[in-house]
Amino acid sequence: MPRGWLVVNRFLNTSKFSDLTMRFLASAEKLGAELRVFTNDELLPCMGGEDGLLPIERPDFVLFYDKDVMLARQLERRGLRLFNSARAIELCDDKSLMHFELEGRVPMPRTICAPFTFENVGYTETGFVDEIFAELGAPVVVKEVCGSFGQQVWLARDPDEARRILGLVGGRRVIFQEFISSSFGRDVRINVVGGRAVASMLRFNEHGDFRANISNGGSMLPHTPSPAEEELALTVSGLLGLDFCGIDLLFGKDGEPILCEVNSNAHFKSIFDCTGVNAADEIIAHIIRTVS
Repeated sequence: MPRGWLVVNRFLNTSKFSDLTMRFLASAEKLGAELRVFTNDELLPCMGGEDGLLPIERPDFVLFYDKDVMLARQLERRGLRLFNSARAIELCDDKSLMHFELEGRVPMPRTICAPFTFENVGYTETGFVDEIFAELGAPVVVKEVCGSFGQQVWLARDPDEARRILGLVGGRRVIFQEFISSSFGRDVRINVVGGRAVASMLRFNEHGDFRANISNGGSMLPHTPSPAEEELALTVSGLLGLDFCGIDLLFGKDGEPILCEVNSNAHFKSIFDCTGVNAADEIIAHIIRTVS
């Protein structure tokens, strides 16, 4: 029986995250794997000491469902196989890194990173915003580089609105993206595990929000990906080195898929409710196949 750790974040104690943990534990028991849960702070001893050594019994795998990249790197330095890898998590958690990794390789909205500033300083000059609108057109999507559930994402209709948004975010890093108007309030979420598209849903918002996320009031329907959608999702997953992920695709003006975002630690309760596919089963099965 393969033995593994499930690593989760100590400081996210909501029912949504607890549900994920319980689903993974149930899937591991059903599929014949031993899974022990650790919060990231409980593994602090792994951040020190000699490389290759662990303060507790070495597992066969680590299901790393957190974004503590530094801890993930330390575990990899000690020879542990992580699902997903530290590098894959880092690329997905930072939208600017994801864009630069995939730019020119897959279709994405045109993207410009805001110039770097300091969080305690913010943007004291915003003349660059006019140049961004001249390049991308209006409106422009503004995103903090780190954010989930459609939060920290805004639609700026003109440069003045973009400046107001920058005032809200202070010095936190943001990107500006071309707005794909043909996908207003609609996108497709595809869950990929082990190089296969295992579940998909269409998300749509009927309340005037350009974001389709369920947590923002969106609705969902089961969706069969088109060959182009599936191919793009699998290509992106492979390029980022992901064992599993949730990939969000937009609709281009002719219906062609355009990559929006990639989630290395995607929540899957909504897609289970929508499709009946338990992504936890798929992930645990993939891990067992890989380490056996």
